[in-house]
Amino acid sequence: MPASMFNYTKMVLENVSFDPVLFCKEVEKAFKMLLPYDLERLVDWLYKFTTTRPELQGCLTGMESTK
Repeated sequence: MPASMFNYTKMVLENVSFDPVLFCKEVEKAFKMLLPYDLERLVDWLYKFTTTRPELQGCLTGMESTK
């Protein structure tokens, strides 16, 4: 079940990546919802995903303590 929740979260984030504000809200929700192991995976995925999307990198502030 947790792996599917992680995959669902990634899918949602990919679908809302057109809007930085909505993307940040979904990232915040994911941080409250996911288990610690999945949260680490999400942070890694977010850094890779936002590499080519500088408008979304503002959501990564504060995640340094998680990584």
